[in-house]
Amino acid sequence: MPIIGSFAGASARGTKSAGGPKFYVATGGTITEDGNFKVHTFSSNGTLEFTQVADDTSTYPVTYLIVAGGAGGGQGGGGAGGMQTGSKTDTAVQSYAVTVGSGGGGAGHARGSNGGDSSVFSVTSTGGGGGGGIASGATKNGASGGSGGGGAHHFGGGSGGSGTGGQGNSGGSGHEGGAFGSGGGGGKSASGSGGSGSSGGNGGNGDSSDITGSSVTYAGGGGGGSTGTGGSGGSGGGGNGANSRSDGTDGLGGGGGGGTHDQNNGRAGGDGIVIVRYQFQA
Repeated sequence: MPIIGSFAGASARGTKSAGGPKFYVATGGTITEDGNFKVHTFSSNGTLEFTQVADDTSTYPVTYLIVAGGAGGGQGGGGAGGMQTGSKTDTAVQSYAVTVGSGGGGAGHARGSNGGDSSVFSVTSTGGGGGGGIASGATKNGASGGSGGGGAHHFGGGSGGSGTGGQGNSGGSGHEGGAFGSGGGGGKSASGSGGSGSSGGNGGNGDSSDITGSSVTYAGGGGGGSTGTGGSGGSGGGGNGANSRSDGTDGLGGGGGGGTHDQNNGRAGGDGIVIVRYQFQA
């Protein structure tokens, strides 16, 4: 049964079995239980404080998921927030700052805004790169980020922004001809597709994690904008592009969908999330 709020008390049930090992006690975020494990979920900035750690942190590591904020769409789809998973085997009795990145804002002719970074344990996931705009100059190109934004269709077609190694993938390029299909934003598992004719490219798919005890897909790229069919958002919270445009999903770090050529703005990226899991009883 979920426990909402912080869990306190070093004498908590099950922290040490009779004659057995000592486990973890911590506070911070929203706490739920999954069998013998506790899961701390942070949807905004906070503090994770360990008041007790396991006797053997190498045998009983703390695991984490860090998803940055998704980027806003311009004409190109916004890139997903960078996604990282890992484990920590040197957890100490101390407080750890948790930062959760916000989603970037969408834009019309300008490039969408990048998402904010998320971090815990000195590990940082990079915010998604904004989708390219149709103003002159470099704004046609998708910005680089955790996953890159899709390129806009204007001035020969913008290139997709690059992703960060181990966190995400590149955005798709905008169509180079007279039609108005822009590229989709990159996702954790795949690059965004390029615009084709008057159709926007699809956002790259995200990746799943079962850190909460259930499989959830995070970090999908936003679909590219167009004058025709908009690109679909990638699995993991990516927003759709063009006339069906939508925001990236908060808590999943999805990129925002790209707008239409007639100045209907791209949509905002979704906020990121930080989740920490550890064993608290045998």
